Amino acid sequence: MIVVVCLNPALDITHHVPSVDWTGVNRPTAVYARPGGKGTNVARSLRPFGIPILLMGLAGGTTGNAVAAALRRLAVPTAFTETAGETRRTFTVVDSAGSAALFNEPGPEVSAAEFARFRLAYREAIAVASAVVLSGSLPQGLPRTAYAELIAAATESGVPVVLDTSGEALGAGVAAGPAIVKPNLDELRALSGRCLRTADDGLDCAAVHTAARELQAAGAEAVVVSLGSDGLLAVTREGCWHARPSAMVRGNATGAGDAVTAALVHGLVLGRPWDDRLRHAVALSAASVTAPVAGEFSQADYLGGLDTVTVLRKEAC
Repeated sequence: MIVVVCLNPALDITHHVPSVDWTGVNRPTAVYARPGGKGTNVARSLRPFGIPILLMGLAGGTTGNAVAAALRRLAVPTAFTETAGETRRTFTVVDSAGSAALFNEPGPEVSAAEFARFRLAYREAIAVASAVVLSGSLPQGLPRTAYAELIAAATESGVPVVLDTSGEALGAGVAAGPAIVKPNLDELRALSGRCLRTADDGLDCAAVHTAARELQAAGAEAVVVSLGSDGLLAVTREGCWHARPSAMVRGNATGAGDAVTAALVHGLVLGRPWDDRLRHAVALSAASVTAPVAGEFSQADYLGGLDTVTVLRKEAC
């Protein structure tokens, strides 16, 4: 079983519009309301693969009830710890060109007692888990070491962890020794303090390699960096790889990174070699971009995209 932790879930509302008029009235051509939050997107992306999953997290109020009910309708097993505060909402506006603007509420204030109740349930779940995913932002009230505590508990039980977060929570979590950490370029730049672009705004591969190596030296066993349209860079104990799609995919990229995380933990549990994990991760990410909302994808797009992904081993990184 894969345990996916989403400490800051949301009700994710997506509006599709021909174009955005920031000073006038906008009339969406399609509106979607789905359970959201990065961990929720990961769990929803994993469900079609048929592997047992359990989505855990913190949820409260009317919005929290709506998120839990929607996940039940989607057949995603959940174990939420109730909070007194109201679960947040997120809003995504997508135009016909595929550009997306996100508006993410911060989430409720979580008490120490509420997090303690969650940790008890988490320890019970990891006793039968094959892997754990810790994904998304931390709600207000939790310390920056919250993910580090959860990583330590899983490691003590011999369960590998995939970490996908940002800021101070990412730095503290890396030091706890996750099996895989998956930052994007912005998160890696913020944590490393390095410029990862060239003077003409191209990708500085050497700088990305160095920053990823620093994360690995800080405690992560492997680092997989999301490079946007340039694909993925993996720095692991077995070597380095660069995986990229054959062409840029247009659509809603909101959950693309979450699809990568889902594919990485799936490959980890199956014991796939790194080049194969990355091929599946890029293909699943591309398929998720063409779907109308985060956390969904077309099986045909995913399977059809596997043969179009290029994976190159980098001898010097």
